[in-house]
Amino acid sequence: MKTNYKSFLLSSIAIIVFVLLDQWTKYLAVTHLKNKPSIVILDHVFELQYLENRGAAFGVLQNQRIFFLIITIVILAAVMILYKRIPDDTRFIPLKLCALFICTGAIGNMIDRFINGYVVDFFYFSLINFPIFNVADIYVTVSTFVLAFLILFYYKEEDIEKVFHR
Repeated sequence: MKTNYKSFLLSSIAIIVFVLLDQWTKYLAVTHLKNKPSIVILDHVFELQYLENRGAAFGVLQNQRIFFLIITIVILAAVMILYKRIPDDTRFIPLKLCALFICTGAIGNMIDRFINGYVVDFFYFSLINFPIFNVADIYVTVSTFVLAFLILFYYKEEDIEKVFHR
């Protein structure tokens, strides 16, 4: 398999930039929200509220830091292997972007777990009492939904075979 170094470099820079954006928003949450009342953006709809999440999505598996670090490393390795297998064709750019943002979100939250022992969450949709989340969670969730849509409705079976049978 031929390595496209320009694509690899651009992807690496994008991951770094978006991880830094995630970490910056978490820094802002710590400095402006920790030990302070929520900041209401839209009354009874959306607010900024500080939370130290020691679990996974929706707070499940609390205090399983080592487990999350191992799982994140395994997921990152799997996504990177798949990313390398995705053809350098404009048709596959959406697939590459999904992989890139899934990795970015995983890295952003892994940094928090490694350094702090918890993930900083701060977005809260009070209208539907949705669990508090952060920018890295947005990267992973949106990318996963887009990925599912692409696989179900955009890519044909032969496109998927190009990824897995290279």
